[in-house]
Amino acid sequence: MTAQSTLATPAPTYGVQLTLIAFIRAKPGLGDELGSRLGALVEPSRAEAGNINYDLHRSNDDPDVWVLYENWKEEADLTLHFEQPYMKAFVAALPEVLEGEMDLRRCSMVTNIAG
Repeated sequence: MTAQSTLATPAPTYGVQLTLIAFIRAKPGLGDELGSRLGALVEPSRAEAGNINYDLHRSNDDPDVWVLYENWKEEADLTLHFEQPYMKAFVAALPEVLEGEMDLRRCSMVTNIAG
């Protein structure tokens, strides 16, 4: 017989917590520049009240491809994120380094948080 834990299981976050995965391709040869600009977003984004995590990745296969993996407490927090002056300035300057359009995918968690 195994003892059951008395710790409460975290409530499901389905429909509340929002994940944003952004796939971003730099113009040829501008991968490092795009990465530098994306890297500058990490700390101020993590400091926002509604942010759970904000992580930057670079493709192992293509140095011009970057991926942002972000989790927000709710949709309204992501909306506020895009209203921040530093985000507006980043988006306005994207045509300088971006090839094509960003591929932004919003996802909702359907499992309980591990723990």
